[in-house]
Amino acid sequence: MSVTDMVIAENDAALGTNFMKEMARQMRALDTWDKYEGWSDAKILDPFILTKERRQEIPVVGDPDELVMARVKCLYNAISFLIEKQTGMMAVPVVNLSHEGFGRVLITVGKLVVLDRSLRDVHRFGFKSVEKMVEDGDKMLASALALIAKYPEVAKE
Repeated sequence: MSVTDMVIAENDAALGTNFMKEMARQMRALDTWDKYEGWSDAKILDPFILTKERRQEIPVVGDPDELVMARVKCLYNAISFLIEKQTGMMAVPVVNLSHEGFGRVLITVGKLVVLDRSLRDVHRFGFKSVEKMVEDGDKMLASALALIAKYPEVAKE
């Protein structure tokens, strides 16, 4: 994918949200070979966006590669970090994926499961737009924070 193929604009306001900043930070943390050195957040996060054209390039059936699996882990690591940042309680993401792209994600805070998602067709993981990515991330975070507020005694165990 070349820079001209990017769908996230360098000046997109969504890049300034806490969620997107954390997503970029998590992706940089996974970059052990400094591939992202000098890259903008927009360029790093651009592969998360699967436009209709990009989705058509991906086969309907397939196994996820390591980059896609890293993006999935990045998403839930970012949500976990934001939970910790807002509550002061440790959030632990558990991602269990088969080589075929099926699995489950849990995020726990203490003994409380604050997020539980089934994963399917991970090789086609992505969001329709930057706005949808931010919206989904904010929904997951809000839902987790609501559960922690509802059951604080379980979250503190």
